[in-house]
Amino acid sequence: MPSPFPGMDPYLESSELWSSVHSRLIVAMADDLVEHLSERYRVEVEKRVYFASNEDSLLVGIPDVAVAANRTPSQATATITAPTVQPEKVSVPLTEEVTERYLEIREMATGMVVTVIELLSPKNKRAGEGRIAYLRKRNQVLASASHLVEIDLLRGGQPLPISGKERGDYRILVAQAEQRPTADLYRFDVLNPIPAVPIPLLPQDGSPILDLQSVLNRVYQKGRYHLAIDYSQPAIPPLPKAVQDWLRQQRAG
Repeated sequence: MPSPFPGMDPYLESSELWSSVHSRLIVAMADDLVEHLSERYRVEVEKRVYFASNEDSLLVGIPDVAVAANRTPSQATATITAPTVQPEKVSVPLTEEVTERYLEIREMATGMVVTVIELLSPKNKRAGEGRIAYLRKRNQVLASASHLVEIDLLRGGQPLPISGKERGDYRILVAQAEQRPTADLYRFDVLNPIPAVPIPLLPQDGSPILDLQSVLNRVYQKGRYHLAIDYSQPAIPPLPKAVQDWLRQQRAG
């Protein structure tokens, strides 16, 4: 059963589903792209790993370990007294290892990274280590000879830095190395289909088209997300009233 939305389904952005959607979409994009590339190229699924804590907690590293072993007991008699202050139970914030996957198109002969394709995660769009790690990688790519394709299918959070003023619900940035600092930004809203975008390669090889809408449709069906989503409940972040009314009409029809 297809999604009721013509483009990105905003219900896929939920915290319960996005990790699964992200993983499936990365692999599906890689499989789709390789069908349009000559054997001069290969597509690799790469990963970025960092440690992050909850936004409202302190960043905790690996604690020191104190070891006491084979201590000879003292002949003196220890005096044991009751503590004068009773402790309270508290929670210690812990870090989690976060793995984010992205794509690299490489030239077979040299191993050179020709194009980096990023699919943003929620941690990339809010303050914290996730955004810091991503911006570090983004800046490295933008300073290199590699092209960058940055796909933002999340309405929430703070968009990544660009000079354009209008926001839109979703964005795809295509930053070709030889044209930077100028880049192409594809903006679209929740009721628009995802635009097909060119994926830049080496100059003599042109730019195959990534039909992300078709890729997402296949991911939605193979993941059976229609069984996991209750469209009668509000989306998070909330949808505009006009979109809510449109969705009710779709469901009623």
